[in-house]
Amino acid sequence: MLRKFSCIIVILVFCSQAWAQNGFFRQLADSALTLTEDKVTYDPAYFSIGYPNGDVPKNKGVCTDVVIRAYRKVNIDLQKEVHEDMMGNFDLYPKIWGLRRTDKNIDHRRVPNLMTFFERFGTTLPISQKAQDYRAGDIVCWSLGGGLTHIGLVSKLRNRQGTRPLIIHNIGGGQVLQDCLFDYKIIGHYRYEP
Repeated sequence: MLRKFSCIIVILVFCSQAWAQNGFFRQLADSALTLTEDKVTYDPAYFSIGYPNGDVPKNKGVCTDVVIRAYRKVNIDLQKEVHEDMMGNFDLYPKIWGLRRTDKNIDHRRVPNLMTFFERFGTTLPISQKAQDYRAGDIVCWSLGGGLTHIGLVSKLRNRQGTRPLIIHNIGGGQVLQDCLFDYKIIGHYRYEP
């Protein structure tokens, strides 16, 4: 029994190390994982927030807030980064909401804007159905259908079978760790380190 238990531990350690990234992206994934300890109610309301480093109330948020908060924990303010790029390149960002100028309260909290930002300044990675292509700290975006989009971060943890990385996201149940990588149509896959 002890030998079987030891073998399982060795396999789990090997799997987590094989699929985890080192350095910045591992730190980002670890930061995102700590967010799952916070009790957060899904709330898509518009909030007036400070700038820079503004955030909606700690107990509220949506999927983008998971990514924003994880990056903030590694001293990167996506509110500021996205706002500054949109100020100078507004025409490159989606016009889905009919805005004529930037809004530092909400622009960084919209998945299509984050996708544009990550495409401009990060690494755009292939979209595949192979779990091994998604590494800790990667950003994944999905289409939920009907024009709805979603975003989350890949964790260093794997599902029970060790076949897929778990995702840190908020799709309505708060900031959670979930086995959902291939549950929706993937439309974006990025790594962003300034």
